Amino acid sequence: MNMDVQLNKASVRGKQWFSALTQGFQQQESAVQSVLIADGVLNQQPIRVIAVVPDAHNLFPRARSGEVGLLEGWSLAKAVDEAIQADQDTAEKRIILAIVDVPSQAYGRREELFGIHQALAGAVDSYARARLAKHPVISLLVGKSMSGAFLAHGYQANRIFALNDSGVMVHAMGKESAARVTLRTVEELEQLASSIPPMAYDIQSYSTLGLLTECLAVENPEQPETADIERIQQVIAAAAADIRLQNSTSLEQRLHGENRQMSKRVRELMREQW
Repeated sequence: MNMDVQLNKASVRGKQWFSALTQGFQQQESAVQSVLIADGVLNQQPIRVIAVVPDAHNLFPRARSGEVGLLEGWSLAKAVDEAIQADQDTAEKRIILAIVDVPSQAYGRREELFGIHQALAGAVDSYARARLAKHPVISLLVGKSMSGAFLAHGYQANRIFALNDSGVMVHAMGKESAARVTLRTVEELEQLASSIPPMAYDIQSYSTLGLLTECLAVENPEQPETADIERIQQVIAAAAADIRLQNSTSLEQRLHGENRQMSKRVRELMREQW
């Protein structure tokens, strides 16, 4: 596929929100153009902001539209590890904000051959270690948050926020792929999803699963306006303060969703019996 055509299909939401939320921040060098990193201060709290964005000249063609591939996985891990190491002797660890707009992990023969599973696992491990080291880790879903890409970039956060917009979707795979796997048409899959929340793509259905902290209404999800930026900044600062107050590094709050009660009950029974 022509690189310009492919890039035109790619979402720029992540890049727009990264730019909006890091005005006046110190932009950091990254090993790849597809991973953006910036350090700054938010409400007197140090913060590192990280985003994965499209790069038409990515060395791996499968990762040119914002997918999280080999280089992105290791670069995310490095960006988070640097923050952990820099703050290891400080009492107040910096906030780590993951801006999420990722259509998928990078599917490709070379990716599989060179161990994309290890690259993405490295990113997961770094985010988890940051949370366990008491960094307030926060995710902001501004576009697609799909498959292994979301698991590697954003899923390990203490708090996950999402824009309340139809352009924000969360799922294990794209609709076409899910339809093929389930031997259904896309239309049949959408009809089924209307009654089974875990199969749905919309952010409202996802919020019932207990993983989402809050859906946030903004005026312009594509190109954030001043009021949108201020609103998100307030939410992030308040969430970081609450994480520090709770002094918890676990993700147990995710079991409180309306569609997670059976998961919660299974865990209770396992604890009783084991």
